[in-house]
Amino acid sequence: MDFKDAIKQLGDRVTKLKDSINTEEATKNSFIMPFINTLGYDVFNPFEVVPEMVCDIGTKKGEKIDYAIMKDGEPIILMECKHWKQELSLHDNQLLRYFHVSKAKFGVLTNGIIYKFYTDLIDTNKMDEKPFLEIDIANITDANIEELKKFHKSYFNLENILSSANELKFTGELKLLLAKEFANPSPEFTKYFAKQVYDGTITAKLLEQFIGLTKKSISNYINDLIAERLKSAMKVEEESGASDQPSQTDAQTESTDIQTTQEEIESFMIVRAILRPVVAISRIVHRDAKTYFSIILDDNNRKTICRLYLNGQKKYLAIINDEKKEVKFPIESLDDVYKHGDTLIEITKKYLDNN
Repeated sequence: MDFKDAIKQLGDRVTKLKDSINTEEATKNSFIMPFINTLGYDVFNPFEVVPEMVCDIGTKKGEKIDYAIMKDGEPIILMECKHWKQELSLHDNQLLRYFHVSKAKFGVLTNGIIYKFYTDLIDTNKMDEKPFLEIDIANITDANIEELKKFHKSYFNLENILSSANELKFTGELKLLLAKEFANPSPEFTKYFAKQVYDGTITAKLLEQFIGLTKKSISNYINDLIAERLKSAMKVEEESGASDQPSQTDAQTESTDIQTTQEEIESFMIVRAILRPVVAISRIVHRDAKTYFSIILDDNNRKTICRLYLNGQKKYLAIINDEKKEVKFPIESLDDVYKHGDTLIEITKKYLDNN
């Protein structure tokens, strides 16, 4: 079994077993030790993995790091573990304190599902406050797997990982900034583009107009990209003999009858921006139906965050309540979606808690 298959198999295992895992120790045994093993390290070999490594620092004596992955007698990766339901925070954490006195260049904070990878890109020997890589093992992407593979025993190369870490850290933060700006352009962001197309003075009234134009232009561009990718995918499917799979072809033909509007894409970006503080935006996806535009978690129809009815004379935001009934709220414009932000966050947290 190759690395990619092994990691995905571990993700499936985590999803199936987590509800029966009640302690931090069980989380380590069932999720984290298999993860370390998948990276090619023998968890039962003290020359490769040291559990409960003592890390006396100043007046703090007897503190222990959960796992230290070793190479040539020195730790290269430190791992601090929590119960799978526990939030991950570096605040007052052994990992943060031990990093600067250790020769290890990487720290991992994990609850067996989320893995946050840290290093010292900002100040040497001082762990960065933000991870350069965050992976959800239950919803791992191919891009995540490629980055994770660099930590495998067979491929571990310090310089290669640090070079990649530097890029990952800043591209990740830039993506978040772009998502925020795309959903709700700031005056500074808007002015940059307005000055490229307007030679006069940008007054407050004109700026407000350009904010709306910028949002619409972004939505148009994203919609064009999606449409182009759909066309390309369908063309490839046709050229590879899609006629041999009538059920897939029928589904594709039906999907082309539904036109995702610019306004729907914009609503999707707004909801992602609202939920970014509580869940990775990659887990939030949309599905378009003939009568409504659905925004869901983990591409699972059973985890509907909201539905948007935007194509009629009256617009609505709808949620599915605890009785599995749809409740509609009238909205005048997409700005009103923000008024329901607390509700959308609460719904999403319920799904996350029930995982």
